[in-house]
Amino acid sequence: MGCSIKYQGDLTCAIQCADMTAAIEWYQNVLGFQLQYRVDEIGWCELTTPVDKVTVGISQVEKPEVKGGATLVFSVEDIDKARSELESKDVRFDGDTMTIEGMVRLATFFDPDGNKYMLSKSLQG
Repeated sequence: MGCSIKYQGDLTCAIQCADMTAAIEWYQNVLGFQLQYRVDEIGWCELTTPVDKVTVGISQVEKPEVKGGATLVFSVEDIDKARSELESKDVRFDGDTMTIEGMVRLATFFDPDGNKYMLSKSLQG
């Protein structure tokens, strides 16, 4: 069987927000993303992330739907330091950092609209 799709090697993760200006400011100041472009006429913008060829697209809607769906997981060098920095910026986390022995440490957090993200730190070799 297989798949004949020819992917181009980049990924845009689309999320929703209620206030695009506030969302852009949060993603820039809290996560260090950079605004690539903004089109107010269609309520859309994209921000580059520190991950090569991964962008976050933000769609402004009246009531963001943030339940379910994919969770973006950002691998970091030092999860405790990254979490501490985000907490100093009043980012809300979902409980303590979880450790799966010999595999990974994970910390779930939310943007102001309730979109869920995770930090991860591999514990493997």
